[in-house]
Amino acid sequence: MIKLTKLTFGYSPRKTVFRDLNLTLTPGTLYGLLGKNGAGKSSLLRLMGGMLYPQAGQLQVAGFEPAKRQAAFLQTIYFIPEEIYLPTVSLQRYINTMAPFYPNFNEGQFRRYLNEFEVPKDQKLTAMSYGQKKKVVISFALATNTPILIMDEPTNGLDIPSKSQFRRIVASTLSPDRLILISTHQVRDLDNLIDAVIVLDESEILLNHTLAQIADRLRFDNVASMAQTERVLYAEPSLRGQAVVLENWAQQDSKVDLERLFNTVLSNRERIKTLFHELQ
Repeated sequence: MIKLTKLTFGYSPRKTVFRDLNLTLTPGTLYGLLGKNGAGKSSLLRLMGGMLYPQAGQLQVAGFEPAKRQAAFLQTIYFIPEEIYLPTVSLQRYINTMAPFYPNFNEGQFRRYLNEFEVPKDQKLTAMSYGQKKKVVISFALATNTPILIMDEPTNGLDIPSKSQFRRIVASTLSPDRLILISTHQVRDLDNLIDAVIVLDESEILLNHTLAQIADRLRFDNVASMAQTERVLYAEPSLRGQAVVLENWAQQDSKVDLERLFNTVLSNRERIKTLFHELQ
C-alpha cells in the first residue's frame, strides 16, 4: 500500500536526507518507525503525506502520488504531526467542521475513544491540556477509519497511564485493510503494540521486518557472565548481569526488546543486514 523506489529527498542540493531509499509497507500491519533524532523520520512521513516532495524516485501511497494532493488521496490517509494545533471551538463544532472530509468517519467511535482516554466531553478544545488535545487528535484520527494512518511522535505529551491507553486503543483499530505507521524516539512506548519494526539511520533502511521474523533470527536474554555466551551482537549492564542480543542459531524463543533491538541494529549494521538479507 506504500511503496518507495529509489527515493531521493533533500532540503537543498547540499543537504540530502535520503538517496535511493527503498521501502514497502503492506496493509494489516502496525509498523513502528525507529531512528535517532535527525535521522529523517519526520521527513519520510511528510513525504508519504504529500507535505514534502521527492527530488527523484517514485513514491506510491494507496495507488496515489502524494505530492499531487488529490482529494481521493486525502480521504485515504490521515497524518498526525508531532506538533498539533486545535482551533478555539467546541468539540461538536470541531466534529461538524472536520468530519465531512472523511467519508468513513464514525462519531460513535470518536466519542468512545475519548471516553476511554478520559477526555472531558463539553470543554472547549483550547481549554484542554496539551495531553488532552493530543488525545482528541488521536481519537479523531482513529475514527476517520482511513486505510492509512500515520502518526509522528503521538505519545509526546501523554503521561504513563495515557500511554497504556494509547497502546490498547490503537491496537483495537487495526484491521486487515488498514496500515498504521507510528514514528517515535520513545521506543518503549511501542512495546506490545507494533507488528513490525523499521529502523532508519544515515539515509538507509537498516531493518524492515515483523517481530516474528526478528525473534527467529535474534535472541534476547540476560546472562550472569559474558563468558557464557556466543555470537553476542549487543550487551548492556542489567540487574542480573548483562542484557544481551545474540544470533539465534539455536532457534530459542524470546521476546523482542525494542530498545535493545534498536541499539543492536545501529551498532552492528552489516551483520544485521547479513542475518536478514534472505528476507528482503
